[in-house]
Amino acid sequence: MKPFEWMNATSVAEAVSALRSSPAPADIDDAPRPIAGGQDLLTTMKEYITRPTRVVNLKGIRGLNKIESDGKGGLRVGALVTLSQLEEDAMVQKIFPGLAEAAHSVGTPQIRHLGTVGGNLCQRPRCWYFRLEEVVCLKKGGSECYAATGENKYHAIFGGGPSYIVHPSDLAPMLVALGASVSVVGPAARRTIALDKFFTLPADGNLRRENVLQNDEIITDVIVPASKFAGNSTYLKFKERDSMDFAMSAVAAAVAMGPSKTVADARIVLGGVAPIPWRVAKAEAALVGKTMSTDLLASVAKIALQGAEPLAKNGYKIPLTQTLVRRALAKVGGVA
Repeated sequence: MKPFEWMNATSVAEAVSALRSSPAPADIDDAPRPIAGGQDLLTTMKEYITRPTRVVNLKGIRGLNKIESDGKGGLRVGALVTLSQLEEDAMVQKIFPGLAEAAHSVGTPQIRHLGTVGGNLCQRPRCWYFRLEEVVCLKKGGSECYAATGENKYHAIFGGGPSYIVHPSDLAPMLVALGASVSVVGPAARRTIALDKFFTLPADGNLRRENVLQNDEIITDVIVPASKFAGNSTYLKFKERDSMDFAMSAVAAAVAMGPSKTVADARIVLGGVAPIPWRVAKAEAALVGKTMSTDLLASVAKIALQGAEPLAKNGYKIPLTQTLVRRALAKVGGVA
């Protein structure tokens, strides 16, 4: 691990100021970094993937560790709220059950006790080439995504190219399905970003980043609005090791039922299959106005995986994800 300066911030403004670097570092991975739970940052520092000159501790900032009702059926979740807090909160369990399930699916109790909401959304890819110190891949300023023709069992089947990472967050697909946004503070001002605009595809954004945050910006809150389908939501995840692992595939699903048990509205967002949470709008549209049935769910699951482009070793993700889509929709739709 490269030597670094440690700074304890006591306010958002102080943290933002401390994250500024002058002059700008030659490489973005040398820029100052914020730390909360540290579950991902410390690992990347030990592996020399990130080499910050300064680490800014956010845990001393008051007010960012609360879950609060907005008085309208929605929530404001502080970025320093731990995953354990989120999964155990009675209000979250009642109003946003899928979000509680997503938080519970992360790692182990020890990891959830330390890991934070903001950190879960901003964690770096788990690609083994990216995580190897000796490999200089596209994500680290190199010229090649080695997963494209190499070991790609866990990589993207949607939205890949030129890098084929998958986003590792479990909260992100569920929060996108719920229409959540994040409050971000930087040196200029506070801004609110819808989560479906927060994450970036490798082909569309800076290959070295996975989201639109600047080096001197931090997430302060996640805003989850009231919705007609929030209370009927779920998160299903398939992982190689049941005790603790990242998703090989995951599905966040939520539906609102209308008259005669027809679907009035639906959200389906896939995890573990793309560099961003992957919303499948065509599959959602195929549900609306229909009565839930096993035949409908099988059809919708196929639609959800249309356009998938598996690599040499991850074609299994298509039938796996179709199965998760069927199971998630059956759960929220009351189909036996």
